Amino acid sequence: MPNDMADQKGQIPTNLRLLLLLEEVARAGVPVTPAGLVEALGLPKPTVHRLFNTAEEEGFLQRDIDGRSYGPGPRLRRLSVNTLSSQRLRTLRLSILTEVVEQMDETCNISVPDREHMVYLERIETKWPLRIQLPVGTRVPLHCTASGKMYLSSLNPRYLDRYLATHKLEEHTSKTITDVAALKAELSKTRKRGYSTDDEEFMYGMVAVAVAILDDQGRLVSTLSAHSPLQRNNLVKITENVSILKSAAEKLSDLLLT
Repeated sequence: MPNDMADQKGQIPTNLRLLLLLEEVARAGVPVTPAGLVEALGLPKPTVHRLFNTAEEEGFLQRDIDGRSYGPGPRLRRLSVNTLSSQRLRTLRLSILTEVVEQMDETCNISVPDREHMVYLERIETKWPLRIQLPVGTRVPLHCTASGKMYLSSLNPRYLDRYLATHKLEEHTSKTITDVAALKAELSKTRKRGYSTDDEEFMYGMVAVAVAILDDQGRLVSTLSAHSPLQRNNLVKITENVSILKSAAEKLSDLLLT
């Protein structure tokens, strides 16, 4: 009854407030502050702060490194991944991924960002016996993988600078980019050409290429990538398939709208 009365007065029902808050955080695509959502939610400032505190305590939101703003927490990120993994979407997604593997004749992955890593959500293996073993659920770094650099290139410059200022660019191979200026130049190149590469930067003997899968607002939600042992493909050869990946990424983006 109290919720019905609230609806009649044009107020937000109590049991919807937290859901609307999470929706606004997800829509923003960048960390937000409680004060920044007061107007959007149409709620008193103390109420908004209380909702943020509750969402943080329950793991749905997580404080950003500045200590003032919030982004998706582990439970909200799991909710997102579980939604993407619904059986109908997964069947269609795997069908598209299988087509790409058949065209490229190499292993392909769909990865999603999760704080300081990319996580493999889907994977279809090549038929070749020689392959790289990185199963679904594998977490890989951002700065030295094709999927990770694709994600970093999509960040707002302010948030990219904040990330680079607080995270060490760990060397995984002698080809890993560990200099901030060099990585920013690589990410700028990635933004301009619309794809990213990994030239033995994460592990020796592997090359990879990745493109973005976008939502209806043009924001990166996941990546589509292909990788290959160096014995079979070099970086130049695998990037010749970028058009195949981009076409498939558009189809995968369309799935998010259905």
